[in-house]
Amino acid sequence: MDIISIKPFLAILISLSLPLLLVSSKTDNIREAWTFTAAIIKFIIIISMVPVITGKSKICWVIAEITPSLSIKLEVTGFGLLFAIVSSFLWIITSAYSIGYMRKLNEHSQTRYYCFFALSICFTTGVAFSGNLFTMYLFYELLSFATYPLVAHHQNEESKKAGRKYLFYIVGSSIGLLLPAMIIIYSITGSLEFTDTGMLINHNISPFLAKTLMLMFIFGFAKAAVMPSHSWLPAAMVAPTPVSALLHAVAVVKVGAFCIVKVFISVFGINYLKLLDLNEIICIIAAVTTITASLIALSQDGLKRRLAFSTIGQLSYIILGVGLLSKSALTGSMLHISMHAFGKITLFFCAGAIFATTGIKNISQMQGIGRAMPITMTAFLIGSLSIIGLPPFCGFISKWHLVMGAVEEHQYIMLAVILISSLLNAAYFLPIIYTSFFLKPKVQGTFTEYREAPAWCLVPLGITAASTFILFIYPQPFYNLAQTAVQVIFGD
Repeated sequence: MDIISIKPFLAILISLSLPLLLVSSKTDNIREAWTFTAAIIKFIIIISMVPVITGKSKICWVIAEITPSLSIKLEVTGFGLLFAIVSSFLWIITSAYSIGYMRKLNEHSQTRYYCFFALSICFTTGVAFSGNLFTMYLFYELLSFATYPLVAHHQNEESKKAGRKYLFYIVGSSIGLLLPAMIIIYSITGSLEFTDTGMLINHNISPFLAKTLMLMFIFGFAKAAVMPSHSWLPAAMVAPTPVSALLHAVAVVKVGAFCIVKVFISVFGINYLKLLDLNEIICIIAAVTTITASLIALSQDGLKRRLAFSTIGQLSYIILGVGLLSKSALTGSMLHISMHAFGKITLFFCAGAIFATTGIKNISQMQGIGRAMPITMTAFLIGSLSIIGLPPFCGFISKWHLVMGAVEEHQYIMLAVILISSLLNAAYFLPIIYTSFFLKPKVQGTFTEYREAPAWCLVPLGITAASTFILFIYPQPFYNLAQTAVQVIFGD
């Protein structure tokens, strides 16, 4: 049953607190209070929709009707609501972290930073609640331009170059691949409205065209960083760490993965993917990206670059999940959006705390740092174990469902990919822990003058680290939404 409600539109609009931020730009505390107020109200609006969605209803709202067959439409489903809850909750946490980080480093243009941060979360929510392909494309493009100033925040040559590369990959691929794919879909179906069974299932198109469209969507949504359209993500690590944490570990990259999964289930449809064996191509692309990114991560000395390549590999778990075409795997795919988010944002927060306190960016310089910053590095250990997929942390939950999905479909090669990549995760994370806690600094007394990062940095990373354990014990908030979405997709 569809319920007409303005709530999803309000959830998007509440992020547009720009006038209040600009008016209070000279008073830091007031400016940041507006940020917190908007973030908390947004989160409350979003979670208020959970009972309706778990009751297997949808919430709809049409923002504008452009033509009888083309509209800007919002539709809240279990999958979209799961993503919106993650991004809105972590916006609150990242806003707190930003205070400690930006003030500690005395970063310039902080008002501009908070304004574009708010815009980015606004458009991320728009993607999560998109009711058709046109609306998704619109918010996807707006997000690209809203995040560019954050990537290029430092305004030096390196950040400007990274910003240009970001726009080239993200906007170039969306205009060159997504827009034509969307036009082709419209010409075939006469509509861009998402359906539970897929828009193409009742239309007779050639297998070649179907495969071409699928590849156009996979590489057109370049925010998902599927190889070889991935190099913008490591380059974008020049951004301030809060940007890397929320936008490049949660919002931006997850928007890419979310869009790919949404297109697979609502444009192609599970049955159509299986009918034409399109899932095999999906699995191969995801597997190659996962293993290759993990191998590259092993060789990275820059901490944020290692985290960036780790993110590239983890995103492809989400795509692999839908490619396996089983209920367990698709549940794992959706859960990984949330479970990976809490683990990876913890790791980025720790990297930022280390840099803000010591100025260290490279792993080779971190010998013994765990003795000076034990809380930060313990949180890093917890985040690492969650990303590896070990209990008792939430990353285990999503990986377990992916493994079960591979077993159910007798996809033993993909099972091996998941297990091998998890071993590679351990291979590039655990040496960091060993270096930090068990090796002595190369120069005696290197870290004696350092202490933990400011409380505004330390408390948020403590919350996200603790959340990885809490979500292992009590994953129901996200699990119920994922289950609801999967049941609707498979017609249960």
